Amino acid sequence: MNLRKGIILAGGTGSRLWPVTIPVCKQLLPVFNKPMIYYPLTTLLLAGIKDILIITTSESIENFKNLLGDGSKFGINLEYKVQMEPKGIAEAFIIAKEFIGENSCALILGDNIFYGSGFSELLLNKSSNHNRATLFASYVNDPENFGICEFFNDDTPKRIVEKPKSFISNWAITGLYFYDQDIVKIAEEIKPSGRGELEISEVNQIYLENKNLEVYKFSRGYAWLDAGTNENLLKASQFVQTVEELQGLKIGCPEEVAWRMGLISSEELEKLISDYKEVDYATYLRSILNDT
Repeated sequence: MNLRKGIILAGGTGSRLWPVTIPVCKQLLPVFNKPMIYYPLTTLLLAGIKDILIITTSESIENFKNLLGDGSKFGINLEYKVQMEPKGIAEAFIIAKEFIGENSCALILGDNIFYGSGFSELLLNKSSNHNRATLFASYVNDPENFGICEFFNDDTPKRIVEKPKSFISNWAITGLYFYDQDIVKIAEEIKPSGRGELEISEVNQIYLENKNLEVYKFSRGYAWLDAGTNENLLKASQFVQTVEELQGLKIGCPEEVAWRMGLISSEELEKLISDYKEVDYATYLRSILNDT
């Protein structure tokens, strides 16, 4: 086992965004100037993952294929699977069983956006350990709305509680998960919860009980955004717009990340730029190419 596979979970009904998501999948909506799916895709690229499965609905799969293709334009391999109905995050590993094989795996939720200085180095470091599970925690002011991790004094995880009714900590588990090669077996063994779903929190609890779980706390320099509601989608777009305008660099640009990581050549990037015609996105890609 020497390869980490990646999964983007882009299914569900998007009911928190209705009626906007009745005709279109949530992960195809724009976050400022890019489709939402671009952001989790670039996160996996930054982690050095080049073999990625997108799990979505039967109604949306062709739209994702039209947007992303087989991944070759980014120098990666993209595959697609259908989740017939939402049965919990952990079901993604069962759907992806053949794709994962005997490899370790990363999963990211399709509406999660991450940003921070040194984020790529952090991801590459955490992704390189194939023999344990690694989660990422972010400080929140409303812990009752998230899966929350309580820590011992040495910052090792003590317990993870889904939407705790009484306060245990402010550290929410984000929608980015790294697991070892046992993930499929563990996902297959858990039982549906009271709401009929295979809960990712139960998977994480098993790793915790096996003392094979790290939970990394994001420091002040990192931002985590869940764009799954109308309010948060707007906030995410405003955040991306503000950072991009201040820095002059884009967030969640897979063409740029693929080129900077050596997955595609300058000539291949030039071809993508020409395909995009004279739009602002193409102008940006041309500027980073010319600057180098």
